[in-house]
Amino acid sequence: MMNSVDEHRQQSPETISCMIVTVSDTRTPETDESGQLIKTSLEEAGYSVVKHIIVKDDYDAIRELIYEASSNPTVEALLLTGGTGISNRDSTYEAVSSLLDKELSGFGEIFRYLSFEEIGAAAILSRAIGGTVGNTAVFSMPGSRGAVRLAMERILLPELRHVVREMNKQR
Repeated sequence: MMNSVDEHRQQSPETISCMIVTVSDTRTPETDESGQLIKTSLEEAGYSVVKHIIVKDDYDAIRELIYEASSNPTVEALLLTGGTGISNRDSTYEAVSSLLDKELSGFGEIFRYLSFEEIGAAAILSRAIGGTVGNTAVFSMPGSRGAVRLAMERILLPELRHVVREMNKQR
């Protein structure tokens, strides 16, 4: 017997159009290992990457990119990496959280739980966050390759299609 989650996953779109944003003051296209890992992971899982850019860790610039992505009907999911720490320069969490229509608090909670299993108490330093902005799913994860691998393999690749299905479902 199939449960409703399995049924919803089966009814989810086969592919999702994604935009990747690496937030960094130092990364270049050649050194953006985390952004490249997101791109490779998405493409190998059958997702479409419509744009991949690097932006400085600047609150206004990040907000503008989120607004641009959520206004673009070809972007169904926006995945950000970097700028989620607690240094004075880190502003991704603030930019994302200020624009969310609906927060998916479980993303950050589960990410930190899984991180705790790998890195211990340092997981409390993560400010991973997810939710929706208009009809766009938005997920922000730390900038390390390990964090991206964890978020992609354990949370986003298994659930992103389901998230988009639920977000677009008619009443």
